[in-house]
Amino acid sequence: MSEISDRAGIADAPAAYSTSQVLLHWVIAALIIFQLVFGESIKDYGHTLRDGEIPSTLVWLMGNLHIWVGVAVLALTLARLALRLTRAAPPAPALAAPLLLAMRATYALFYALLLAAPVTGLVAWYGGVHISGEIHEILKPVFIVLITLHVLAALWHRFVLKDDVMSRMSFAGR
Repeated sequence: MSEISDRAGIADAPAAYSTSQVLLHWVIAALIIFQLVFGESIKDYGHTLRDGEIPSTLVWLMGNLHIWVGVAVLALTLARLALRLTRAAPPAPALAAPLLLAMRATYALFYALLLAAPVTGLVAWYGGVHISGEIHEILKPVFIVLITLHVLAALWHRFVLKDDVMSRMSFAGR
């Protein structure tokens, strides 16, 4: 199986992502983990409000954190996309064509989820659009599967291929 890479024709491509791109990657990752762990809090908040009750401080805080962390994910993802469109990315590693396609599909799906999850959540919460809430909930297991695949791929690069792919998104040596 032949290997292809994005290396051809990119003389000025950086070896790693910029510090701002790395920072955005890890901040967004931390915010997504927060959302996945504490995301159910928005349901408690919504049920309390729909029942005409006053939410406890914790329920109010966690519900609002879910909303505002989602807004932050959306804003930071838009910033990351803007950076990605204006700054060269490191070339893709030399991989078999199907693996390179899987890598690109994973990146595209991550960006789609990072945009769709906050938008569907906001439309459901503020617009009361039920189907948007259903879509928002379906995205959680998709995120979990995609994150798992992403982490496994990074570990595969590190421990099986023993290449420097992980260093491209690292603060080490900057």
